[in-house]
Amino acid sequence: MARKRDKKADVIDQGIRVLKIEARSVQDLVNRVGNSFVKAVDLLLKCSGRVIVTGMGKSGLVGRKITATLASTGTPALFLHPAEGIHGDLGVLAKRDTVLAVSYSGETEEILRILPGITRIGIKIISLTGNLNSTLARHSDICLDVSIKEEACPLGLSPTASTTAALAMGDALAIALLKRRGFKSEDYAKLHPGGSLGRQLITVGEIMHKGADVPRVKEDQPMSEVIIEMTNKKMGCTSVVNKDGVLVGIITDQDLRNSMKSSSDFLDKKAGDIMTRRPKTVARKVLVSEAIRLTEEKRISTLLIVDAKQRPAGIVHLHDLLKGRP
Repeated sequence: MARKRDKKADVIDQGIRVLKIEARSVQDLVNRVGNSFVKAVDLLLKCSGRVIVTGMGKSGLVGRKITATLASTGTPALFLHPAEGIHGDLGVLAKRDTVLAVSYSGETEEILRILPGITRIGIKIISLTGNLNSTLARHSDICLDVSIKEEACPLGLSPTASTTAALAMGDALAIALLKRRGFKSEDYAKLHPGGSLGRQLITVGEIMHKGADVPRVKEDQPMSEVIIEMTNKKMGCTSVVNKDGVLVGIITDQDLRNSMKSSSDFLDKKAGDIMTRRPKTVARKVLVSEAIRLTEEKRISTLLIVDAKQRPAGIVHLHDLLKGRP
């Protein structure tokens, strides 16, 4: 039993050691985020083409992830395998592009062999490297230092902390770019239409009932017409508009019941007499997740969507919202 406990403790100790080394490696990058980082972000922001990310081996895997993060946050990006670049894939490069090269040693043979071609085209190069005196660093327009004190691998052979540091710096670039671009959740939603993330980013404008399906009466219409409209549209409510079509209130099933209980001349009333004024409304661009929060907070089952002139443009029921919920 003692041996089993010792093995278990050793496994735990190794896991903790690795995480501490990698955490320190990322923490050390904080003091290196300065002028070079700002210049790199500015260069990427001004890029009118694509960001071409390249890297070999483990650095290539890091490069692929950086490429995906850039592309999903509004920066057109493409991964170029340097070995394929040697054999013709440099043809994907255009003068308007910017290259982001990832190589810890800065001496990766495949990357060095495509540098002359990149330079001849006139493309700017940003590098992520742990060796500021390397060939790659010397041929880069901007070099970001991602050096580490030690790898988490006890043999010092497998890239561990070094790839973590490069990945973290790539994320820092992507998010700084996102902020500079003014990239918003609505923009993100356009690039992520599928899966649970896509469903979370659906807007109410995409799922709302609109046109003739929106229950609508004028404030001077009699109750008999209000009841018919609510019955036909089957939303449990109707919007109430003035003569200009501007929303002035809402009538719900509960409003009808309350009025019927309190008034013997219920059918003689007009829509404007029993409506609830200033109903809760949202714009088309509001996310489904936010709309659900509002219905729960206000304890309502429907939300009216209005246009810029405060006219009813659509309506969503809680059931509609839950279908789009992640």
